[in-house]
Order: sequence, then C-alpha cells, then structure tokens
Amino acid sequence: MLVPLFPLNVVLLPGTELPLHIFEERYKEMIGEVLRDESAFGIVLAVDRGVVNLGCTARVTRVLEEAPDGQLDIVTLGESRFEIASLNQDRNFLQAEVTFFSDAEDEIPLDLGEHTIAAFRQAFPMPDDERPFSVDFTHTQLSFQLAQGLPDLEFKQQLLATRSEPVRLRKLLDYFPNYQRRQAAAEQIKKVAHTNGHGRHYPST
Repeated sequence: MLVPLFPLNVVLLPGTELPLHIFEERYKEMIGEVLRDESAFGIVLAVDRGVVNLGCTARVTRVLEEAPDGQLDIVTLGESRFEIASLNQDRNFLQAEVTFFSDAEDEIPLDLGEHTIAAFRQAFPMPDDERPFSVDFTHTQLSFQLAQGLPDLEFKQQLLATRSEPVRLRKLLDYFPNYQRRQAAAEQIKKVAHTNGHGRHYPST
C-alpha cells in the first residue's frame, strides 16, 4: 500500500494525539489531499541518514485553523503501525510502500497494568487534569498511552516496534523509576552545552 510520509523529529504512537503546524508547500499539498480523501498519512522519525523504516499512520481529527496562505494547524491521532518496504519519490512529498502489523495475542498479567500505571504516576507526579497530555488508562494498548509524554525518541521507537503489549509494559515498568534522574541529567547536559562546557555563561560579543 502506498502511503504519503511526513518525516518528523517525533515518534507517534497508536491511540495518541499529535498537533501539527503545516507550513511547507509540499506538506500543505499532502494534507490537502488527506483532508479531501479522508485518508491517513504516515509519520516516521527523521534521522541523519533519512527516515527510520517503521512508523505510524495518523488521521486528522480536527482542523484548528487555516490561514489564507494555506498553512494549517491540525490535530492528528495515531492509528496503525507499519514497516516501509520501499520509498517512492514521484511526488513533491515522500511516499512509501508499507506493510501494516499488529500485536501478537499475548496474555497480559492482571497486575502488570496496575504496577505500570503506579510507576507512571510516580514518574509524572501531577493530577490527571494538569498533565500536558491525555491518558486513557483503560485503553487496550495502555503502554502507548503511558509512553506518549516521554522525550526519549529512541526508547519510544523501540516501543513502537515491539509487537507485544506485556513486553512493552515491562519495558516501561523498568524505565519509569529512573525517569526523573534521566531528565535531571539531560537538563544538566543542556545547561553545560549552553555555557561552552565551563559551567558559566559567557557574554555575547
């Protein structure tokens, strides 16, 4: 199946929302066709060498604003995972022949979801209505719901590729306890990078 692709520095997970601002001409053309045909498009993680070979389709659920020049603010919802068989560059935007896949029918231990939700709440210690993303704790693919707010693209890509819900939940159960420490370390790296590696700011010249 030929699917239009939108390479981004994000990992879209099934069942999760992603707002997008569309401003490039090629993507205005692509989204215009998607809206006209009520079809889906693929979001894939962009990397230095191109794009990864596994992504998730997105369907536009809301058009928030449309500017006179064709720029769009939209909200999309992740749907189906796919693997890229081959790329197609016949259009202004990238397309790909893809094959879709789903999870194996693995039995999920009754307490695994509860333990993972508890670990998630410790990693994101805030009321549900104050969290910057919405979580459906009853979703059949709970792991994707719990992982959507993570900034670690490599880890999210691993989850996207994993074809077992209990395996994904166990990965999250291992990941969440050290989340705050990882975030603190990442913020420190950013601060050092911005101070030329010397731990103090330098005036602009």
